[in-house]
Amino acid sequence: MEGVEGQGSGPPAASGYTLQPTRLASEDILFCVDVDNESLVEMKVAAAGGRPYTRLDSIKQAILLFVNAKLTINPDHRFAFAALGKSASWVCKEFTSDIDSVVSACRGIAVDSPCGHADLTQLFRVAAHEAKKTRAQNRILRVVLLYCRSSIPPQHQWPATQKLFTLDVVYLHDKPGPDNCPQKVYDALVEALEHVSEYEGYIFESGQGLTRVLFRHMCTLLSHPQQRCVQDDLDIPKSLTKKSATSDSAPTDENAVVVSSQ
Repeated sequence: MEGVEGQGSGPPAASGYTLQPTRLASEDILFCVDVDNESLVEMKVAAAGGRPYTRLDSIKQAILLFVNAKLTINPDHRFAFAALGKSASWVCKEFTSDIDSVVSACRGIAVDSPCGHADLTQLFRVAAHEAKKTRAQNRILRVVLLYCRSSIPPQHQWPATQKLFTLDVVYLHDKPGPDNCPQKVYDALVEALEHVSEYEGYIFESGQGLTRVLFRHMCTLLSHPQQRCVQDDLDIPKSLTKKSATSDSAPTDENAVVVSSQ
């Protein structure tokens, strides 16, 4: 923004500000879904008929929620899919805005076998390659990593000078215990995000096993990377709580609607 002041011999005009209009680039979004056995850990909700509802099931539903909302905002956004085993591999290589293709790709993501370590280098290599093609079309690339391993910090070898895309992370994990180290994993994910992201990348975590928490995180990731504040300043979603004691002491309007936090 820049200040604009009046000119001439008359009295000075009131100062104001102008914001130059800019167009947000359409996004190519690459979802990378963890397919280690820990993706089959059950959430605290059952599917129809009492069938266990796993992290992977929840992730697929959250992705479909995200894609439908993102296309409502701008139908020009496009999506592709990869799976993370020991390293990343393509599930759906072509970026698409077709919702049927997105649904088909989600159905094709499945857990194969225990993966052990997780190397993000191939994911970053693929993302950098795709980002160059994306930039040539005046678009930007974002990677959304959905990670589920509680005891295996991801590794990568990537130069800090190459920041061609933005990385977001959603981390679903177990509670801390003698056999896992979710804090160490989280710290490694933060380091990777800060190492590669072109714009402000967000990371969210949950060890509660609640689908609504995952969906809330995915809704927050709808924010466009070119419009974001730093995550430390993020104050959404806002809680619905009772007013402070000061507000409560104000005169009561008998026609007012009271919202309870219960």
